[in-house]
Parts: sequence; structure tokens; C-alpha cells
Amino acid sequence: MQSVETVLALIVLATVVAVSARRFRVPAPSLLVVAGVAVGLLPFVPRVSIDPQVVALVVLPPLLYAAAEDLSWRELRRVWRPVTILAFGLVLASAAAVGLVAAALTGLPAAMAFVLGAILASTDPVAVTALGRRLPLPPRVSTLLQGESLFNDATSLVLFRVAVAGAAAGGALSWQRASGLFVLLAGGGAAVGALVAACVAAIRRRTEDPVLETVIALLTPYTAYVAAEAVHVSGITAVVVAGVILGGLAPGLTNPGIRLQLHAVYGTVVFLLESVVFAVIGLTLPGFVADVATDPPRLLVEVLAVTATLLAVRVLWVFPLAAFGGGSLRGAAVVSWAGARGVLPLAAALSVPLDLPGRELTVTITAAVIVLTLTVQGFTLSPLVRRSGIAASGADQRAEEIRADSATARAALARLEELDSVPPEPAATLRRALRHRIDARPEPAPEHTPLPAVRRELIAAELRELDRLYAEGEIGDATRRRLQRRLDLRDTALGEPE
Repeated sequence: MQSVETVLALIVLATVVAVSARRFRVPAPSLLVVAGVAVGLLPFVPRVSIDPQVVALVVLPPLLYAAAEDLSWRELRRVWRPVTILAFGLVLASAAAVGLVAAALTGLPAAMAFVLGAILASTDPVAVTALGRRLPLPPRVSTLLQGESLFNDATSLVLFRVAVAGAAAGGALSWQRASGLFVLLAGGGAAVGALVAACVAAIRRRTEDPVLETVIALLTPYTAYVAAEAVHVSGITAVVVAGVILGGLAPGLTNPGIRLQLHAVYGTVVFLLESVVFAVIGLTLPGFVADVATDPPRLLVEVLAVTATLLAVRVLWVFPLAAFGGGSLRGAAVVSWAGARGVLPLAAALSVPLDLPGRELTVTITAAVIVLTLTVQGFTLSPLVRRSGIAASGADQRAEEIRADSATARAALARLEELDSVPPEPAATLRRALRHRIDARPEPAPEHTPLPAVRRELIAAELRELDRLYAEGEIGDATRRRLQRRLDLRDTALGEPE
């Protein structure tokens, strides 16, 4: 009963803090972590422990899947080279650098120092997505950060498994065997994710029951994760690949009403899980520190050294990559600072076998680095974006949306003129409303226009035009999603199809 009360209290605390963060326009993950640490330091608050299996199986799959589903295929294709370099090269460089620093400063055995490096080598997609959601980043930078955080996590966790296997073997794991294990885990996870995505897409194309569609969507990330782990490959990779594939196919998988329902359900799930998980990170830090802090000043130096190493290696990779790739140095400054760690590294640290020497110190340093990056980088990232001058202009976004809305209205008007069976009076009403949109004028007060089948036909024409605009690069993914949601709302307002 006490555990149930603790969970409910966490949900209430996390929800209140997350809502406050939105109200005061501060990054919710950063504020949640600070609140968690503050509450965890109170003497009457019981220690909160995290089961890594619960985090890995219950929390991570839907959060990773939601982040992957939001990733734009088109934008990802434009930045696949830097994403690949960062997701593989930067992860390996960070793991090696942190491993060397940790072995020199912390007293960890060399094998465990490399485990720590593998744990902290990648940015966290949950943290990066949550922090970036409120920032006016240009599409290229946003996709680069999101794509890197998704794929480098897969790389980091596969590397972590290799590192743990080496530590358990006393460092006797050969590089040849480690490389083979890396390819097997990552490649096998990608294959499982693609297979799950293909099966789910086939099922959802044949299903129009809202409840069943919602259940399938909620179970998809868990299915990908469990299926991959069952055949001993990377579950995280499987979830990411399934999410990216299904996110690209999403507009053609279901109808407007179900799309709106899925958006609402998944939005609620992601909000609750993100809120609770960042609060828990803060709550657990005081307990971890108490376990190992025989010399708190030295521990602080170790944490600062590891964090500085991560930042330095990231800068040394991102700036040359931007310079040689024709990117903006101001954009590189934002990308290099957007390297927060989060829940996934903590789950990995907690899953280190209990009998490995140095496990407690590894977990404590991981938790401290996570809290430090979420607070310092989290609270300062937004001012850096503003001062860098790369922030996407709200006026430009609105202008793109107006142009796209005008183009879709022209497509609807053209379709209306093709329909011979529409009575003159309703046709005139529809024509008047569409011409107002074409001229970017406020729509006239809605008039009662029957013929829902005709209006659905016009909405279908608008959706086809919206897909064309996106496919030909005339609008971005954010504009496409906003206008599709608007059209979905208009479609569902017509009631059930006859």
C-alpha cells in the first residue's frame, strides 16, 4: 500500500511541477529534476529506489517511440551524414574519453570506467526531445538533435552491453568479438523493429475501430522491445526503428478521428511518464550520493571532470563537423550545448550487475552528471538559442502556414468545381468560405451547409494537396502536422460517415 501511495504522490508532484514549468516558460525536465532533488533532501521523505527493469520495459519504450514517431523522414534524409557521424563516432569518442578520465580520477577499475563511459556517451532522446519541444529551433537543427539522440542511444546501449560483458569477463573480451557483438545487437534490433513496423502497418490499414487502434498503438513500442530482447538483440534499437518507420507512414494508416484520438492518448501518456521520470531522477540522487560520499569534495570533482570531458569531446566533434560540412558555427554552438543526459543512462547504470566492483560509484556519478546536465544545460539552452540568432522566426512559420492553407483551399475549390451534383446554394456557401481562405482573409461566420459527403470530398482534396506540398519541399513537417490536425478536426466535426 505504501508503494502505491508513493507512486501517486510522485505523479501529483511531477504533474504540478510540469504544469508550473509550462506556466513560467522554463524547461520542465530541468525544473522537475531540481524539485526532485529538493524533495529528496527532506529528512522525512523515504528513499525512492528505481527498478531498472521497470524503467527499461515500462517507461522507455513509449517515450522513445513517441520521439521517433515525431522525426521527419525528409528532414532526417537531409542531415543523415552528421547524424551518422555523431551517433557513432561521437559516441565512441565520448565513451573512450570518459573511460580514460574515470580510470585516472575515480579509482574505478579500467573495465568499469569504460562501462561508465558507455553509459554517458550519448545524449538522451527523452531529455533532448522534452527540452527541444519548447525551443524555436530551425527544422535542420531540431532534426539533427532529435535524430542524433535517438540513434546514438541505440549505439551507446549496444556499446554498454559490450562493455558490461567485458567487465564481467575481467576485460578479456577481444575487440573482434566486441565488434561482432555490436553489429549483432544493433543490426538485429533494427531488423526486428522493421518487421514489427511492417506487421503493425498492415494491421492498422485494415482496422478502423478506435479502441483497437489505440490499443495497437500503445502496444507497438512494447512489442518491438520485448520481441527484440527475446531474441537477444537491442530492444531500444527496435523501438527507435519501428517508431521512425511508422511515423513516416502514419498519415495513411488510419482516419482523422482515430488520428486525433491517438494524438490525445499518446500526449497524455508521454506527459505523465516524462514528468514522473525526471522527478524520480532528482529524488534518487541524494540516496546515491549518501551510499558512496565518504569524500564529497572529491566526488564533486569527479562529477565535474566527467561532465567537462563530455562537453569538451562534443565541442571538438561538432564544430569541425559544422565547419567542413558547410554548417553554421552559431548552430554548432547550440548543438554542442544540447547534450543533456537523462533517464536512459540512469536505467543503464542501474542495470549493471550488482557483483561488479565499482557499481555504486558508477551509478552515483551517472545520476550526478544527469542532474548537472539537465539543470545547467537545460536552463541555459533557451537563452543560447535566442542569442545565437538561429531561432526560427514565428512570422516565417505563420507565413508558411498561411501559404499552405491558401494552396489547400485552392485544391478544394478546384474539386468543388468538378462536382456537378452540388446544389447551387450550398456550393456558393462553400465557395465563399474557400475564397476567403485563398485570399488569407478571416473565414465568414459558419453557415449551416449540409452535404457532409461533399465536404469530406473537399477535405480529402486538401489532404492530397498538403501531402504534395510536403513531398515537394514547399512546407516543413511542423506546418504539415498543424494543418493536417486542423483538417482532421473539420472532418470529425461532420459526424460519422454515412
